[in-house]
Amino acid sequence: MKKLRNNYIGVDSGDATLFSDFENDGEMWTGNGPRERRKLIRFSQKYRVPPVVHVGLSLWDIDSQNNIRAEVVAEEVTNLGFHLVFRTWGDSRVARVRMSWMSIGELAFADDWQIDD
Repeated sequence: MKKLRNNYIGVDSGDATLFSDFENDGEMWTGNGPRERRKLIRFSQKYRVPPVVHVGLSLWDIDSQNNIRAEVVAEEVTNLGFHLVFRTWGDSRVARVRMSWMSIGELAFADDWQIDD
């Protein structure tokens, strides 16, 4: 469990298109085996420490004749941003993906003590 230590809590969110590979016969639509797409997301304001980030699929256009395989995660989370990551594998054919995200964490405030080394 992440405990928040101040009353300046920030909540940020967004929705980002990661790819639309059916339009140009891209790797996610025509490829086989492990495939990955990632997108760097910047928070609208800097958090005091890295926040908790929740991600989900807001659009998933996938071929129904093959197995549906997907992993959606937030990676490399910092107080400035993170990477939205979509992975698939095997013979899954993914036409396009849009992912939503939400971050919750502490924001800096005037009473924070900043001690420089």
